[in-house]
Amino acid sequence: MADSATSATSVSVNRRIDASAKDVFDLLTLPSRHPELDGSGFVRSADHADRITENGQTFRMNMTGDHMGGDYQTDNHVTGFVRDKLVAWQTAPADVDPPGWEWLWELEAQGPDATEVTLTYDWSKVEDKKILALIEKPLISKHQLEGSLARLAEAVSGS
Repeated sequence: MADSATSATSVSVNRRIDASAKDVFDLLTLPSRHPELDGSGFVRSADHADRITENGQTFRMNMTGDHMGGDYQTDNHVTGFVRDKLVAWQTAPADVDPPGWEWLWELEAQGPDATEVTLTYDWSKVEDKKILALIEKPLISKHQLEGSLARLAEAVSGS
């Protein structure tokens, strides 16, 4: 079962996953695997997405959602990378600078075959007042994030 926390500018969930931190990290750093992890239903496929290996990389994803009028693409700018511990990125519509939304996957080894994974959807860095005025509630729910952790647990056990 996942634990969760919600603040005015972020939603976090965490869950123990029966896999090594290395195996979880290896899966998370392959954007081509992200569609199978996505609990929101927005992520469709990778468009340009090499393995994440360092801060500053960008990967492009094919997405869909009513909030964007259907199909669209995002550029995801890697903002955090610590092998087997953290991978994070800020997302934006393709060819646009990120407005401040960030995804953080934090891993804490719980022995050789278990990892505590925390997934955070954070919009605390969004400064555009027009965007902030539109945010009545987060686009991604706690339930959807919990779904992503459940999908990660399934995917890493089948890897």
